[in-house]
Amino acid sequence: MVGFSEQKAELDKLGASVVAASVDPIDKAREVADEVGFPVGYGVTRDIADALGSWWEDRRQIIQPSEFILGPDNKVVVSSYADGPLGRIEAADVVRLVNFYESR
Repeated sequence: MVGFSEQKAELDKLGASVVAASVDPIDKAREVADEVGFPVGYGVTRDIADALGSWWEDRRQIIQPSEFILGPDNKVVVSSYADGPLGRIEAADVVRLVNFYESR
């Protein structure tokens, strides 16, 4: 998530917003939000993970990375699901992708 914080100026120029969510309680989510500079939701449950089509890890009771890029109409144009730390969307890739869609 820090990468998105580092790309904030570029994302702002594109009119892109970043939000995140976690299984963490509200106090921990606030700490992370303060660190990265964008909203972080809290209390994600297995039901929410299921609704998103995400992987839920029973052992640690966490949602695995699930990332979505929404278009101007708020419809998902890109999604990425991972079952661990690899395969996450990088902030610089989001900047390139939004620029690509804008150029079409």
